[in-house]
Amino acid sequence: MKKHYLLVVIVMLLINFFLPRLMPGDPFLYLSVEDGSVSTAYSQQQIDQYKAYYGLDQPLPAQFWNYLTQLFRGNLGYSIYYNTSVAQMIFSRIPWTLFIVVSSLLLSSVIGTAMGAVSAWMRDQAADRVMYFVMIVISEIPAFLLGVLFLFVFAAQMKWFPLSGGSTVFASFDSIWAQIGDILHHAFLPILTLTLTRVGGFFLLSRNSMLTVLSKDYIRTAKAKGIGKRKVIFRHALKNALPPVVSSFFMSLGTLFGGAVLVENVFAYPGIGRLMREAVNNRDYVLIQGIFLTITIMVLLMNWLAELIHKKLDPRVG
Repeated sequence: MKKHYLLVVIVMLLINFFLPRLMPGDPFLYLSVEDGSVSTAYSQQQIDQYKAYYGLDQPLPAQFWNYLTQLFRGNLGYSIYYNTSVAQMIFSRIPWTLFIVVSSLLLSSVIGTAMGAVSAWMRDQAADRVMYFVMIVISEIPAFLLGVLFLFVFAAQMKWFPLSGGSTVFASFDSIWAQIGDILHHAFLPILTLTLTRVGGFFLLSRNSMLTVLSKDYIRTAKAKGIGKRKVIFRHALKNALPPVVSSFFMSLGTLFGGAVLVENVFAYPGIGRLMREAVNNRDYVLIQGIFLTITIMVLLMNWLAELIHKKLDPRVG
């Protein structure tokens, strides 16, 4: 692993440990109840016992050393609030988040890249101006605002989609396909929201890259040979304009995870973003650290993969 990745990991571990402990409140004093208010659930003796059990009564350097040693053993600890293995909680939630994040990333990259290529080919024409304007407007709207709008229009008013959740609770399905259909039905609006928030970025990147490629001599030669417009765009030009788009595809994963945290809470979707909100509300240090660490490692892996693929596609990159 390169030095800058190692440095990022060290900084991430420091932030991951100290940031939850800088939050106001105490995980054993502040427990959310059903109405959202705060109640004290433990006696002082119980609080002292729990702090000793989780090592929170020790000085910060000792806590940090224990955190690192447990981490290198692959132990993310037990949730303070849920009293369950953090690793099990994350593994049970992360497939939901990965599903909507990867689906929206694929859709936004394919749609944005194709539209960017067509827009570049039709530069300065009416269709190019319309697409450019629409994409700029969409890319400027925050993900949570789009989510609230879709929730109000398509779920609350038209009742085309469910208001919340990842699947119908207590439902029995006749087949696996019926269950998959139910999951897709619940995931449609979160995926649509995340797709629209990223499609503008891929559009602009593809359009700019295509404009550069279309000015090359070999494109003029292809046009002069009478090769069809579709073949010139998608076979000759787009192929050479793809390296920055592919890099952006992998590097967008971190941005989309951030957007998913907000979108999952808007749609009450059972992913890792909603789990993060619950952990923060309950001051669950151990759970916060586990989620943050998991997301950070995934983003670093995607960035590393993006660098490798970019070098493969463009050997000029050192």
